[in-house]
Amino acid sequence: MGGQIELRCRCGDVRAVVTDVSPRTVNRVICYCDDCQAFAHQLGRADLLNRKGGSDIVQVAPSTLSFVQGQDRIAGVRLSPKGLYRWYASCCNTPVGNTVSPTIPFVGIIAQAFEGGTSAVDDAAGPPVGAILGKYAVGEPPVGSTGINLSLILRAIGKVLAWKVRGKTWPHPFFKREPPEPIYAVTVLSREQRDALRPLCGPRPTAQTVL
Repeated sequence: MGGQIELRCRCGDVRAVVTDVSPRTVNRVICYCDDCQAFAHQLGRADLLNRKGGSDIVQVAPSTLSFVQGQDRIAGVRLSPKGLYRWYASCCNTPVGNTVSPTIPFVGIIAQAFEGGTSAVDDAAGPPVGAILGKYAVGEPPVGSTGINLSLILRAIGKVLAWKVRGKTWPHPFFKREPPEPIYAVTVLSREQRDALRPLCGPRPTAQTVL
């Protein structure tokens, strides 16, 4: 069994607890995709990206994440009608989880949202096991972040399948079970809103702020 680590937004209004955290029970990767970059810019939180635009993501089973304070501040956004559900604390625009759907047991949490930041995550979950989608990184892609990383793919799939088999989909911190729908309000960005974020993202960003 892993340990417990707390989650908090920047202002402290939203708090949660993640249980069973260890290098064996969770997955931690750096994602350089332009959607993760766009989400950070949409929130005005580019400070959460590393110098090449990467997001340090800890992937956990839904049932291990429980909000204990500030649930009324949680909101969701989708960059497109079929995009990931990206949840954040509306009080200070801190990301608190990315999910695919109610039936896929997966929540990706940005490492800086944990109490104690990345150093606390290092102690509990270990360092990132790899990086993905480096073709979208700002400037030169980090070594090993481009192409198909089969070991990372298999590791992620294995975690999701194991969580599903072990019944760790429910209770879900962001979705109702019946009917399977979001607990919190979700906004879908328009094409124009999404296009406005594109100059901020990718290998050669041409803008610094969203107008």
